[in-house]
Amino acid sequence: MAETPAVVMNEATSRFEAYLDGETAFAEYVLHDGAIVLPHTVVPPAFEGRGVGSALAKTALGYAREHGLAVKPKCPFIAGYIQKHPEWADIVDPKYRERLGL
Repeated sequence: MAETPAVVMNEATSRFEAYLDGETAFAEYVLHDGAIVLPHTVVPPAFEGRGVGSALAKTALGYAREHGLAVKPKCPFIAGYIQKHPEWADIVDPKYRERLGL
């Protein structure tokens, strides 16, 4: 399996990004009142099967944990990732925890 591209936080675009062959996979974020809102994730077909979506989610959630931010996962992919990886549930905003069944 090919190596997963590195994920970087791009403050200029408010996205966590990974690059491959001229394409960009990303998870958008908004920082607001002690929280990080994760509204949308895009993973182009060129990235499929490389763990890029998971890497984007882990990087965004790791940033939130490191900075003491509550996570508001509006993106279905990020929400699903958290449901599959309950070790992140403690940083999810309580209203979203309930919606995700955590």
